[in-house]
Amino acid sequence: MEKMITSAEAEGGEGVAAMAPKKPRTVSRNPDLIRGIGKYSRSQMYHKKGIWAIKAKNGGVFPRHDPKPKPEAPAEKAPKFYPADDVKKPLVNKHKPKPAKLRASITPGTVLILLAGRFKGKRVVFLKQLPSGLLLVTGPFKINGVPLRRVNQSYVIGTSTKVDISGVNVDKFDDKYFAKEAKKKKTKGEGEFFEAEKEEKNVLPQEKKDDQKTVDTALLKAIESVPDLKSYLGARFSLKAGMKPHELVF
Repeated sequence: MEKMITSAEAEGGEGVAAMAPKKPRTVSRNPDLIRGIGKYSRSQMYHKKGIWAIKAKNGGVFPRHDPKPKPEAPAEKAPKFYPADDVKKPLVNKHKPKPAKLRASITPGTVLILLAGRFKGKRVVFLKQLPSGLLLVTGPFKINGVPLRRVNQSYVIGTSTKVDISGVNVDKFDDKYFAKEAKKKKTKGEGEFFEAEKEEKNVLPQEKKDDQKTVDTALLKAIESVPDLKSYLGARFSLKAGMKPHELVF
């Protein structure tokens, strides 16, 4: 025998329980008849909204809410305009530069091998460490052409060969001695603007030439007293086929 289906089950599947939830109202309760004039008057809308019921529930007075506390004013007023590009603020750095600690293998009179720069591969004599942490070295100039110059100890190899430099006076030399003089900029006129700039040759002052001779003279006396040391300083260091750098003893 066939089962009878009720009208409620046919329309809603499982009856009233299957009804869809009510959607929130999106249309005004008082539609406009024409622009600016609504369908219902103000008193009619008063009753439709149920404001009278809210007022009656609270003893004829609308419920009042305590005002929200005002946010505290910022200590610094925000600027009216902001930069178009992000400006990076430098980080606070309290680090004070200190001269690098001298390696234990490098002592005054140690023969060093230069690993970088104009004179790389040449052997030089270490004289002293300057206040900046750089090393003061010389060839001497008369043996291998390396003048008095400053070198970073990261780019040298310390050897076991030593030279007695007790007779060499290097008190005069500091970082200011090697500082370059600031060139003054010349203002060009209309006629000089298109002219090519003349390259000025850097001429070494006679005072520095004399200082080099003084250091070389005292240093050569100590070098000549050691056999084969002069030729050792004059020879350039380089790796050859079959030489293993990690097995070399300097």
